[in-house]
Parts: sequence; structure tokens; C-alpha cells
Amino acid sequence: MAEIRRTRTVAAEQQAIWDVLADFGAIGAWADFVDHSCLLSPHAQDVGIGTTRRVQVGRNTLVEQITEFDPPGTLAYDVEGFPRWLAVSSRWTLIPSAGATTVTLGSTVTVSGPLHRIAEAIVTRVSAKQLDALLAALAKRVEGQHV
Repeated sequence: MAEIRRTRTVAAEQQAIWDVLADFGAIGAWADFVDHSCLLSPHAQDVGIGTTRRVQVGRNTLVEQITEFDPPGTLAYDVEGFPRWLAVSSRWTLIPSAGATTVTLGSTVTVSGPLHRIAEAIVTRVSAKQLDALLAALAKRVEGQHV
């Protein structure tokens, strides 16, 4: 198992950032590498633990289900759609600090199989780039918005 974390200070209030993250089905509206996203149970009124979204990234379809939902500070979800030998979960943490917010995005990657160490190194390298891209896209979305 490997854990990857990236942190960025975003020039926006915690609630403004939370509002973007909590609009769980809309990640495709702000994450550049996401081609499409939607809630799988759009009839649900409230987003919370158990809410599931579909995320299309190129030819890959992922299903992400919320496992932790603590407004306005923590959002975590499991990601499915990878090969059976790969398990991924992600966690956003928001901490306010003087007109800005420290945003931490982490992923836990578990690889099984005989070549798990090599595969884990490759997957964590790719995951780190995606975490950086998500943080940059989130900052671009919320910085400069009037709150």
C-alpha cells in the first residue's frame, strides 16, 4: 500500500471550495482531464456517504463512492473501475487559514500480485500527477470568485 499526498494553498474561502467538491457529480465541469461526470443516482436530494458518481476519463470509466462526508472539511471516496489488482481511494481535506484554504488531496493505492512493488511505483507516479492536476484545476475554478 502506498499513500500519496499533495497540498496547495488556495486563495478562496473554505466554503467556496467545499461547494465545488460537494457538487459531487460536477467534477467534469472543472477538472480538465475529466471528459464527463454525473451522479449515478441523480434522484438523491442530498450528497453524502454512499453517493456515487460516474467519471469518464478518455476510454476509462470510473465509479467513485463517498465513504466520508464531513462538511466543510473532509470528503473521501473509493474509486472503482481499475483492474482487480488495483484499489484506490481518495481524500480531500480543507483547512481554513487567513482568507485562504489549505487543501490536501491524498490517494491510497493498493496493488496486489507478484509484481506489486513495480506496479505500485508506476501507479503512484501517475496518481501524483493526477493529484497535482486536480488541485490546480480546483484552484483555477475557485480563485478569484467573490465569496
